[in-house]
Amino acid sequence: MARFKIRLKKGDTVVVRSGKYKGKTGKVLTTHPQTNQVTVEGVNIVKKHQKPTRSNPQGGIMELTKPINVSKVGILDPTSKKPSRIGYKLAANGAKSRVFKSSGKPIPEPKAEGVKK
Repeated sequence: MARFKIRLKKGDTVVVRSGKYKGKTGKVLTTHPQTNQVTVEGVNIVKKHQKPTRSNPQGGIMELTKPINVSKVGILDPTSKKPSRIGYKLAANGAKSRVFKSSGKPIPEPKAEGVKK
C-alpha cells in the first residue's frame, strides 16, 4: 500500500474546499497517510446503527466523524482568512519549516494536546 506525504499536522485549522461541507472550518483530529485522508472536527459526520453489545448495551444510532480526502481541504491562512497550500523553507541552520504558499509567512506549529515532554 502506498504511503502519501501529508503536509497537514494534527491540530491544524483547515477549510473544506469542495463537497457537501464546502466552506466549513475545523481542526485536524488525525491524519491517515495510508489512504491520503484527514479527519476534521465537525466535518463528514455519518450515522451508524449500532447493535447492542456488552460494551454498549443500549445500542442505537451513533454519530461518527469519517475521514475526508486531503485534496478537499486547505490550511487556513489567518492573515487573509482563506485556504492556502503548504510549502517548505530551509533555514540557514538546516531547519525545515512549513510556510503558507499564498503569503510566504511561516505556519505556527499546532499545539499538541495531552502530549508530555
